[in-house]
Amino acid sequence: MSCPYDAVLLVSFGGPERPDDVIPFLENVVRGRDVPRERILAAATHYDLFGGASPINAENRALLTALLGELGGHALTLPVYWGNRHWHPLLCDALGQMAEDGVRRALAFVTSAFSSYPGCRQYLEDIEHAREEVGPQAPRIDKLRVFYNHPGFIEAVVERVRAALGQIPEQRRGAARLVYTAHSLPLRMARNCAYEEELGEACRLVCERVGRADWELVYQSRSGRPAEPWLEPDVCDHLRKLSRESFRGDVVIVPIGFVCEHMETVYDLDVAARAVCEELGLNMIRAGVVGCHPRFVAMVRELIEERLDPAAPRLALGDRGPSPDQCPPDCCPPG
Repeated sequence: MSCPYDAVLLVSFGGPERPDDVIPFLENVVRGRDVPRERILAAATHYDLFGGASPINAENRALLTALLGELGGHALTLPVYWGNRHWHPLLCDALGQMAEDGVRRALAFVTSAFSSYPGCRQYLEDIEHAREEVGPQAPRIDKLRVFYNHPGFIEAVVERVRAALGQIPEQRRGAARLVYTAHSLPLRMARNCAYEEELGEACRLVCERVGRADWELVYQSRSGRPAEPWLEPDVCDHLRKLSRESFRGDVVIVPIGFVCEHMETVYDLDVAARAVCEELGLNMIRAGVVGCHPRFVAMVRELIEERLDPAAPRLALGDRGPSPDQCPPDCCPPG
């Protein structure tokens, strides 16, 4: 197979790995935005509960290792680089190393399954900014398509949901509430993309395969100006609503909007949402993210193969079909 690409680039958000990293990392995240200092310091206290480290970089190291093994097992000898938006290894450093190594064109896998400004277009912008910083020798980067309805993603989520349901006694399992979560967005962004529709389709596809007719999609981790409307309901508000409806059973929370564990899962769900459940007398079971699930890792390889070979099948479940390889110029604006 003739290969027009020299490498693969794993692209993610990034996160601190020691206490001294936390404030500089948060300053990177909010750079250019009018965020009060006290909000940065408040966010830093979340990291203190975990030794000043987010799990996201360790998750991406594991994914990179698994992907190298998956590619090698299918005779794909492309090297895999890794660059983050907000913390080391940064995108500009990764692209600089690629340029030094003679890479001229690479495929980027972004650890975001859904279409939105922060989940897709902003990554494309950051890749271009990094290319400009590296200079004319920077490699061209083509992003792999959005994969919210790819069988590999859906099947990996299905297994995580089944494992979570399996922690509930069989006689109570049917009454458990299945609650999917994703990062909230300002409504001005959500109106300009397919984020909500794709999330709803992914939840539906998963529920079909676990035999569940009832489910709820909620949001978490909102930030920004308090007066600006964001996607709702918030996960903690939804849990309180269940309590007001006299529900006192099992709640399975599925972070379908997150590929890797990071602060939005380990703090916002495992600490904040769990505290609400304990207060309300709800038994919370948290499903894992897809992470390095073998089917998910195989999906990344399949996305690469379909770009290398026009005859390769473009896998997608449901009626929406596969997302396009190239995002339209006006897709997912920030609003």
